[in-house]
Formats: sequence, structure tokens, C-alpha cells
Amino acid sequence: MSPARALGRARYALAQTARVAWYMSHYLAARRLSGPITPPGEPAFTPKSAPGRQARIRDAFLDLFAQDRANIEAGLYPAPNDFAPDAVKAALEGSRRFFEDLPRLDARRMARDGVEVRSEVDERGRYPAYYLQNFHYQTGGWFTRDSARLYDMQVEVLFGGAADAMRRIALGALVRGMKGRDQRRTPLIDVACGNGRFLSQMLETFPRLPATGLDLSPSYADEARGRIARWPQAEIVVGKAESAPFETGAFQAATCVYLFHELPPRVRREVAAEIARLVAPGGVFVFADSLQTGDHRDLDAMLEYFPIGFHEPFYGSYLGEDLEAMFTAAGFVLEETRLAFLTKVMRFRRV
Repeated sequence: MSPARALGRARYALAQTARVAWYMSHYLAARRLSGPITPPGEPAFTPKSAPGRQARIRDAFLDLFAQDRANIEAGLYPAPNDFAPDAVKAALEGSRRFFEDLPRLDARRMARDGVEVRSEVDERGRYPAYYLQNFHYQTGGWFTRDSARLYDMQVEVLFGGAADAMRRIALGALVRGMKGRDQRRTPLIDVACGNGRFLSQMLETFPRLPATGLDLSPSYADEARGRIARWPQAEIVVGKAESAPFETGAFQAATCVYLFHELPPRVRREVAAEIARLVAPGGVFVFADSLQTGDHRDLDAMLEYFPIGFHEPFYGSYLGEDLEAMFTAAGFVLEETRLAFLTKVMRFRRV
């Protein structure tokens, strides 16, 4: 191994270890400050046990970072710069917001109140019913500026500092799928782009990519616009994933990260068909979302808890969804599948 590669590995290991420690400390503190895992009056959630399971879960967690490091060394995308001054400032501000919001979130969780946003949002006809609820019991659902700013911190705490690395595995799949293409002539749409976290990672890798982010939340769209402002060829559009305001075949590439587990079964098929409509024949589509039951037996118990602990009303049906069959029926062919800790990444080609 060359000295440069050895140094790069050491820097990566040090940075990611510190990052995981930071978010895990928040997770442990949040558990101490919060109510019981199962609210009083409900049957206690007891995950199935198996010899050696914790060690295998740890191995799956470490394998995620091994994949990420290998992708960086292969030149698929830049190494993360989590300790740049702006990133450190954002992490500290995220910590403050996280603990400030925690009592409200936990009170909602203990009361099992995951639909309060329905009484708070005006113009309800603009939004589908499934969208008008507090996924993860988050304050404000998808509708407030505070929620858009807090989301990344909450997700990283939930996954012990692994969320960005899981997204980067999806980015690696996109890079492999776009091999040989001129990024300047490969318009891409990021469906349900949220606050622009993944879209900004893509633009760091493809700085000339004509990219469009689509999201239904005006607040999250505004946050995303701020994140991608330095790339003038990128834009954010507010709209529904199941009826996007673009012409058929307008894009050569598409991505969708962590959307489908929050969709009812019927809407999943509508969104799959809409993505297929948007992607031109020969185009690439990268899907990333939660693992499903049976993908990694030792992680199944963690998946079982998500709909119980985090108000994920459509997650149970997602766990058994035949994703390959759904996207094949829409007009895609599967090229690769990779597991990245609690995330499944699938790359498809439009036929």
C-alpha cells in the first residue's frame, strides 16, 4: 500500500470514528432523557435473540464504512469533509436543535400522536392524506422550516452516524451507472429530494450535472435550494412524486432515497410508474431505502421496531414489497443490488 493511500485510510478511519462517537453520544443521551421504549399500557417490544447477533450487526455496520472507503479509493466520489468549519458549525447547531426539540418529539411518541400535523396545515387539498402526518413523530411533519433544518441531525442520531455513508453507497451506484456519459448532457432528477442532502452530495461529485430536485414540502424545498445554490445548473421544484410536472423522458438519470417506505402500497406503484415515465430509455435509476425482511436476518429485529417506535404507518407493508417486480413492471431492469447496513441500494436501467 502506498504511503498516500495509508494516510488516506487513517484520516478516514479517524474522522468516521469521531463522527460515529458524536452521534452515538446523542443517541445514548436521548435514550436517558426520553420515556420507555414502549409506552405504558402497550405490550413490551422484545426483539428475537440469537447467539452472536450483536457481533454480526456490528460487522454489518463496519462493512458499510469499508464499502464507503473502497468507493472513495476507487475515485467514485470525494472523501467527506465532516470537519470543515462549516460542517462543525452545522453539527453544533444541529445538536442544540435536537435536544431543544427532543421533549416535544418524545411526548408525541409516548402519546402515539403521529397525525397532529393534519390540524396544522392549511390548504390540505394540496397534499395527499398519507403525507399529512408526523413520520418519526417529528415536530411539524414535513411542513416547517425547523423540521427541514433538524432532519439530518435526527436521522444521523437514529443511525449512529451512518446515514451519510449509506447515502454515499447509493451515490457510488449512480457513478457506476453513469460511466461513459458526459455529465453535462445527463439531466438527472432526485425524486423526493427532501432538504437536498443527497442532491448536494451528487453535485459535489458531478459539479456540471444538470440536476433537478423534486419534493412536495415547500419548507424542505427552500432548505434544498440553499444547499445547492452554488451550482447554477441545478434547481428545486415543488411537486408530487406520483404526478411530476415534467415531460416524458425528460431525464437520463433518476435517484430516489428513503421515500418508498413512507408510501402506501398503491402510491408506491404510482411513483414507480412516474419515475419510469420521466427516465428516457437507456437511462439509469438508483433506488435507496430501508432493508427489507430477510435481506439481513440479524437486522430483521431492528426493522420490526421501526413502525412501533417511529410512527411509520406504511413500513410494515414495505418490508414485504417485491421491489424488483414493481420496478420491472414499470419498465426497468435490475442491474445491481447492494446492502449498506440498514439501507438497500438497487440500480436499474430503463428499457
